[in-house]
Amino acid sequence: MLLIGYNMTKKIFKILGLLLLQFSALTIVASAQEGGKLYSTYCAGCHGANLEGNSASSLIKTEWKYGRSASLMTRNITFGIPETEMIAWNQVLNKDQVKSLVDFISEAQKIQPNIDRSIPKQIKTEKYDLKIEEWVVDAIKTPWALEFVSKDSALVSERRGMLRWIVEGTPFADPVKGVPQSQEFRTGGYMDIAIDPEYQKNRWIYLAFSYAPERITDDAAPAMTKIVRGKINQNQWIAEQTLFEVPNDLLVTKGNRWGCRFLFDKAGYLYFSIGDMGYAEDAQDLSKPVAKIYRINPDGSIPTDNPFINKPGALPQLFTIGNRNVQGIAQHPDTGEIWFTEHGPMGGDELNILKKAGNYGWPDITYGIDYDGSVVSTQTNQEGMLQPIIYWNPSIAVSPAEFSDSPLFPQWKNNLFIGALAFEEVRRLTTNDHKVVQQEMILKGYGRVRDLKFGPDGAFYVVLNQPDKILRITPK
Repeated sequence: MLLIGYNMTKKIFKILGLLLLQFSALTIVASAQEGGKLYSTYCAGCHGANLEGNSASSLIKTEWKYGRSASLMTRNITFGIPETEMIAWNQVLNKDQVKSLVDFISEAQKIQPNIDRSIPKQIKTEKYDLKIEEWVVDAIKTPWALEFVSKDSALVSERRGMLRWIVEGTPFADPVKGVPQSQEFRTGGYMDIAIDPEYQKNRWIYLAFSYAPERITDDAAPAMTKIVRGKINQNQWIAEQTLFEVPNDLLVTKGNRWGCRFLFDKAGYLYFSIGDMGYAEDAQDLSKPVAKIYRINPDGSIPTDNPFINKPGALPQLFTIGNRNVQGIAQHPDTGEIWFTEHGPMGGDELNILKKAGNYGWPDITYGIDYDGSVVSTQTNQEGMLQPIIYWNPSIAVSPAEFSDSPLFPQWKNNLFIGALAFEEVRRLTTNDHKVVQQEMILKGYGRVRDLKFGPDGAFYVVLNQPDKILRITPK
């Protein structure tokens, strides 16, 4: 009897053990499924929709530089990894959500998730049914900016240091020859381009790029944003003129968060931005070039009414200060006001309106925290510093901005469109009396949105990174 009882007890415990293992496995699967949703929302923009890697590393791998155990992965997600782009998520995700993410990533090492990344041919939005064409595919690498020269031709800058013509939707096989040299320093390289308002008469094309005089090929090279203009004749860059370049003692090493976005306003002034380059402590210093917006004449001369032109020690091209990383700038078609986006720290992406001599507060005031979870500032308001129109928390990695005045989209008139890098979004913002009263998601999850343009044909163009594509959107 004792033996029978022992065998029965052993079987019962074995069954219970199997049930517990099955329950645990089901719990992990359920947690991983929830983690997959969180991953798509918060992580796919940097680590890739299929964990294959994007601006950040692949999460399908055998070698984990910062540890592959569940406990280390949990710590890295919660608190971030100092001196990397891995931010702390403990202000956005709770402990259960972090666990779900860890379960999802761990399970993905066994079976890579199959997520459909194909771009739809049409989508329905509040105002329009939209037709989407993949206008340029696989012929460009890391496109940064798109500018139309005519209805049928455009120029695109590639961050690796190239300009390329696109004619009737077909990119030239050969890039423009003789362009200035640059290096892809982290987020640097070739950035924005602009076409002179009088281009049909003077043929000037404007270019912003990371410039290192010593020609060292890594980010230890002292470098800074340089602004030039030139002309293109038979696919050759000619007649280059330097419009903005700082002396060598103002160059920085290991620069990150470069900027740089252009705008020609209706009065013909050229505005451009430079990010804080990882030197936030210089954002309030009028003698340092980082974290500012500038205004110059098209030939590089300085407008006589620039706000800091007569201030000793100040860079005379300055128009505003305390701008962490302006990556979108656009002028309202009716009011003439200039709106701009600031790619902020975690929880600190901003939309602002440009004010002459404005101080936008970075890093003394901010609604975000640093990537490692540390506090940048405890202040969100300070006398003499401007408040954003809106800020995004969690940060969407806001980038380009473009107002709509296209005759193809009359119901979008004066709406502001913004793009996001990490969150891979295009949003339509309706504004009223300097307030954002509505945000509509137009695109989500099809690539990092680098630039937005309404072309001379009225179509809406979206420049994507990874996948490197340009989309053409029209009403269906």
